[in-house]
Amino acid sequence: MEQLLSPAFGTVFWATIAFLSVLYLLRRMAWGPILQALSDREESIEKALREADKAREEMANLHADNEQLLSEARSKRDAMLKESREMADKVVSDAKTKAKEEASKEVEIALEAIQIERKAAIAELKAEVAKLSIDIAERLLREELTDSGKQKTLVDKLIEESTLK
Repeated sequence: MEQLLSPAFGTVFWATIAFLSVLYLLRRMAWGPILQALSDREESIEKALREADKAREEMANLHADNEQLLSEARSKRDAMLKESREMADKVVSDAKTKAKEEASKEVEIALEAIQIERKAAIAELKAEVAKLSIDIAERLLREELTDSGKQKTLVDKLIEESTLK
């Protein structure tokens, strides 16, 4: 057992050479590709994280743009609704004004027609009174005007016969 605890110089020398050769071969053959693979993986992870951050920023920008577009669309909609209400109010106001003007003109025309009809009725009444007066005068002249009794009887008779009662 003592031999196991005290190694011989040749064994240590060859073990060290074997270890260093294996270490050299591993470093030359395995460590380079392993470290390269780890480096490539690290770069791909960093690239994926950068792309994810970039995509997140783009999504935030798109969301902000969408909100801005929605806000602009809402303001345009509100402006169009306000404009249409104003136009509707103006049309109603214009229609009311026009209706009032037309009604006023019709009232004027009706009043003028009434005045014309009234004047025509008065003229017709005057003509009828003049005709009756001429008829009465003519009848009086035909009768004897010398006798006052006959004259009074004639006047009473003509008054009873007249259509002015």
